Amino acid sequence: MKKALLLLIIHYALFIVLSGCGYKPSSHTAKIIMKETISTEVVISMEDPESAVLIKDALNEAIIRRFQSSLRDRDHAQSHLKIVLQSVVFSPLKYDEYGYITAYRAKTTLNILRITGEIRKKYSAYGTYDFTMEPNAIISDAARMDAIKFGSAKALDSFVSQVSAEGMRQSR
Repeated sequence: MKKALLLLIIHYALFIVLSGCGYKPSSHTAKIIMKETISTEVVISMEDPESAVLIKDALNEAIIRRFQSSLRDRDHAQSHLKIVLQSVVFSPLKYDEYGYITAYRAKTTLNILRITGEIRKKYSAYGTYDFTMEPNAIISDAARMDAIKFGSAKALDSFVSQVSAEGMRQSR
């Protein structure tokens, strides 16, 4: 009986502490900036058209998962995101004992234009993706596409963080 009462008191105290601390998830603060409905546009690079599809998929997933908003066409959306793949740079990370590269880091840079009503704001977001290879091998198209996909997803997470911080400043 004493254990049950003690457990009840602890749960109640924990509830009081957590509900009174004012914590709000980042999706809540990001919605202040992004609103409920969002449309997306990925500018297709003539040098690398395949990457646009990967970025678009990663972007749509990030919007649904992180902003908890729904996707709409541009005419019916409260916010619009225009994304340009600015660059993908591959840098060697690790070498074997013979000097051959065995690991790379891909750094993806996205330029994002957010249009919400009359507000137009530009963001730069960066994401990295590390991967290994066989010594003396060249980066295959599949490895390159994976690097763009995962690097873009991390860059979009960086963008979400920027927007959430903006929402925190506005909610004060």
